[in-house]
Amino acid sequence: MVDVEKEEDESISAFLLHLSAERRSSDHTIRAYRTEISRLQRDLGHASNNPWDTIETDDLRRFLADRAERVGRRSIGRTVSVLKSFFAYLRRMGRIEKNPAEPLKVPKYPKALPRALPEATLGAAFGPQLSGDGLRDLRNLALLEVLYGSGLRASESVALDWRDLDPRRGTLHIRSGKGGKDRIVPTTRAAVETLQSLRAAQGVSGSTLGGTAIFRNLRGSRLHVRSVGRIVANFLDQAGLPHVTPHALRHSCATHLLDSGADLRSIQDLLGHASLETTQKYTHVSLGKLRAVYDDCHPRAR
Repeated sequence: MVDVEKEEDESISAFLLHLSAERRSSDHTIRAYRTEISRLQRDLGHASNNPWDTIETDDLRRFLADRAERVGRRSIGRTVSVLKSFFAYLRRMGRIEKNPAEPLKVPKYPKALPRALPEATLGAAFGPQLSGDGLRDLRNLALLEVLYGSGLRASESVALDWRDLDPRRGTLHIRSGKGGKDRIVPTTRAAVETLQSLRAAQGVSGSTLGGTAIFRNLRGSRLHVRSVGRIVANFLDQAGLPHVTPHALRHSCATHLLDSGADLRSIQDLLGHASLETTQKYTHVSLGKLRAVYDDCHPRAR
């Protein structure tokens, strides 16, 4: 008799190790994959007691149909992508003879364009409207400055240590960003000044830089990604702006750079995109700006 639980656990563990060691996926990605595969394991294990090598495409379609009753197309699309990746890995490793996920199709859904805040409105929001605890406000303002000023992901911002700031050059060292890649990015003068004030308020000296986190909670521990969302929401509330995710500040950074004439390749390097195609989505956001420039400049547009 096959020890289903043991075999499935070994297959999942091997796949997740592959994601971490070979594909250098982030912890967030690995957790998401583990959740999706464990959900499938529970569903098929309890329903049919099948090991991976006896699962058929119809089993996966039934699983997806059941899940589609509770979640939307985007979630189903992510699940399909995980299944295709997982079973393709098992097939390459010789753990299964055929890939039951190969015939599955990712459902089509309208692609949501990045939401960027208006440049003038967002720029005016950075100011003395923050009030309350001095150290906390300095931290929050510095965080917002680097999110918007350098287009960082929330996870990249909370991972910053003081050693990663070069105030003379005005740069930040992003270590093990998405895909495990390092990059050096510029940041604004305002961000550098606020960060310097924060460092002085924290009492961090040159001899204690090391791996000391820049953004810490009131207990002195590294700030969590979830806290970034709350800080951004409070900032937008105080500024009278609509609620958006921290990622929208990243989109705003890229969109405003593009509107001001920055080329896509430079924006790609700044954001740490592996593919230029990912960066090109910002051209859709700036279509209105392109239309205005076109109408003003093309001799036959008038």
